[in-house]
Amino acid sequence: QVQLVESGGGLVQAGGSLRLSCVDSGRTFSNYNMGWFRQAPGKEREFVAAITWGGRHSYYADSVKGRFTISRDNAKNTVYLQMNSLNPEETAVYYCAARWYSKPTSSRSRDYDYWGQGTQVTVSS
Repeated sequence: QVQLVESGGGLVQAGGSLRLSCVDSGRTFSNYNMGWFRQAPGKEREFVAAITWGGRHSYYADSVKGRFTISRDNAKNTVYLQMNSLNPEETAVYYCAARWYSKPTSSRSRDYDYWGQGTQVTVSS
């Protein structure tokens, strides 16, 4: 069973940085590709980044390339999202999600099997 809990959200000024964490309390974290998504009020959930189960490959939405970094520590059952140069349009609830390792890494939210409850990120101008 996968149980994901995000943390690290908060209020930051434009241009600032935040590091999000997502911990899995289960025992099978290393069997899952992991993704980060975000959802702003009134908008659809959108892909941010993904990383393969072993951490060898990562993928990013064009809008965050060069500013965000996804990483994972399987020994700690944790996936991270380092976010730099944040702008107000990136204010959203950020979610982590898990997809079984044998399935290709995906940018589609419907392809993920488990979700966390989300953490709010607010970027002030």
